Amino acid sequence: MTEVLSAPLVVEFPFTRSLGPVQSAFLTGLRERTVLGVRTGDDRVLVPPVEYDPVTSAELRELVEVGATGTVTTWAWNPDPGRNQPLSTPFAWVLVRLDGADTAMLHALDAAGPDAVSTGMRVRIRWAAERVGAITDIACFEPDDGTGPPDRAATAHTGEFTDPVAGIVAPARLDYVYSPGRAQTRYLAALADRKMIGERCPSCRKVYIPPRGACPTCGVATEEQVEVGPGGTITTFCIVNIKARGLDIEVPYVYAHIALDGADLALHGRIGGLPYDQVRMGMRVEPVWSDDGGFPDHYRPTGEPDADYDTYKEMV
Repeated sequence: MTEVLSAPLVVEFPFTRSLGPVQSAFLTGLRERTVLGVRTGDDRVLVPPVEYDPVTSAELRELVEVGATGTVTTWAWNPDPGRNQPLSTPFAWVLVRLDGADTAMLHALDAAGPDAVSTGMRVRIRWAAERVGAITDIACFEPDDGTGPPDRAATAHTGEFTDPVAGIVAPARLDYVYSPGRAQTRYLAALADRKMIGERCPSCRKVYIPPRGACPTCGVATEEQVEVGPGGTITTFCIVNIKARGLDIEVPYVYAHIALDGADLALHGRIGGLPYDQVRMGMRVEPVWSDDGGFPDHYRPTGEPDADYDTYKEMV
């Protein structure tokens, strides 16, 4: 029996966004050690601020300054901090309602242990030594020993600062272990031998590649393995004009859906061996295998006549 594969996988990309007037004022304020909220029509103060009232959807623009101290409304202990979390030592995730605010914000609390954390405890902001206009300008919260400023009400603020923050780049990263399951393990093992193996549904008799372990139409398990291709027909395609980070392929290039001979589901692959503007639907292609692994690096034209549209229209 084939051993089911598994491997660590990382999905990572920078998320870039521009900021409207409310979020810009909030992040710029953090850089200046000032926490801003926004006042709603029913006189509630929301921190962090939002641009539209979550109840009425009314536009919100009235900024107010709240305190740097607050009260823990709920918490959870984190004994094993992960990569890029606020603190490298065990800490508590807390929701803190800052003085003058009517909502709580999520952040980390630097505490000696779970016994040192409680709902209702007073905390204060520990500011980062270097601030750039990001939520990380709040390094964390820490227990308030009472020596800080007294409780304060929300006070009006113009939201005007020198050199306001106009946009942010937030890295997004997901680390996990992926297992393709038995069906795709068999498929990947066959690729190492330069074979394309799909699986046939015992009910509708369709052949799926890559196999999914079950027919998505009939909902029954697929076990019968069927060798397809390696040639196929381009059913549809797109021209890529944006260069991806870490991908050494010159733009523009073409990615296409390819209906391999004998398959009832199109898979996708890169098209090479000809100029991008000569790729067309119905073109017959074959795989060009990678030198350093058992998978097609790209597909190239076979030189055969184009397939008739009726032979692949169900897979467009």
